[in-house]
Amino acid sequence: MKLMRIVALSFVLFMAAIMFTSSGSLPQIYDPYSAPAVHITDHYIEKAVEETGTANMVTAVLADYRGYDTLGEKPVIFTAGLAAVLLLRASRKPAVGSVKLARQKRG
Repeated sequence: MKLMRIVALSFVLFMAAIMFTSSGSLPQIYDPYSAPAVHITDHYIEKAVEETGTANMVTAVLADYRGYDTLGEKPVIFTAGLAAVLLLRASRKPAVGSVKLARQKRG
């Protein structure tokens, strides 16, 4: 059991190190001259209705331009929701020992 904790802690520290080192290459927040702000945003705003045929720009970006990304997010959200429901449902069930104690008290 102690080995599993060491492995889990090592994995968490490794992933945190990767996240911290790679975050330095991200553009600054609210930088008007970053690549997404200069190149991509204008294209989405100007061509969204023409290229996708969707009047709503948010729907055009999420469903058409980022369709595969959104498709990959749906199973993750579904799995997280299912896990939450199963955990909450499991916490409502009484323990096996508590049923035996309740029967002994009655009879």
